[in-house]
Amino acid sequence: MKIRIFTWIILVAFTALCLGAVETLWTQEQLAQKTVRLHVVANSDSEEDQSQKLTVRDAVLPVIEVLTAGCTDAAQARESIAAHLPEICTAAENASGDKAVTATITDEVFPTRYYDTFTLPAGTYPSLRIKIGEAQGHNWWCVVFPSLCTAATSDALEECAAVGGFDEAETELITGGEETYEIRFKTFEWLQKLIEFLKS
Repeated sequence: MKIRIFTWIILVAFTALCLGAVETLWTQEQLAQKTVRLHVVANSDSEEDQSQKLTVRDAVLPVIEVLTAGCTDAAQARESIAAHLPEICTAAENASGDKAVTATITDEVFPTRYYDTFTLPAGTYPSLRIKIGEAQGHNWWCVVFPSLCTAATSDALEECAAVGGFDEAETELITGGEETYEIRFKTFEWLQKLIEFLKS
C-alpha cells in the first residue's frame, strides 16, 4: 500500500514538472518573438581579445539603442537593426583595432542565461551576432530589445519588459527567483533535449 501511494506521489510530481516545462516552452517561444539578443564573439580567449570584446560591445550598444528607440515591438527592432548593419559594423570595427568584424541578424540557440536581474530560458532567439576576427573566443550575450542589458534594478527591468510587450507570465518567468530557475528551467531543458532526440 505504501509503495503504491509513493508511486502515485512520484507520478503526480513528475506530471506537474512536465506540465510546468511545457508551459515554460510555450512562454520561451513567446519571449523569443518579443526580443532581440546581442551576441558578441571574441577573436580568441586571450586577455587582450576578451577585453576588446567588451570594448566592441560598449561601442555598438549606444548605436543599437538609437536604432531601436522608436520601435514598439521586436519585429520593428529587428528590421531597424537589419537595415543598419553596416553602421553597426563600422562602430564595431572602430573599436576592434585591425581585426575584421561581421554583423548579421540570425536565429541562434542559447543555453539558459543568468544575468544580475533576470534569467532567460534556453531556446532559439533572434540575435544580432557580431564576430570579431577569427571569432574563436568566449561570447558576450544580452538582450538589446527590450533593453534588458541596461536594467540595473528589478523596477527598471519590469519597465523594459513592459516596453517589449512582455505579459505578466513572461515577466514572472524571467524574474521568478532561484527556485523557479533551478527546478522549472532544468525540467524545461530536459524536455527540450527529449524533443530534439525524438526528432532525430
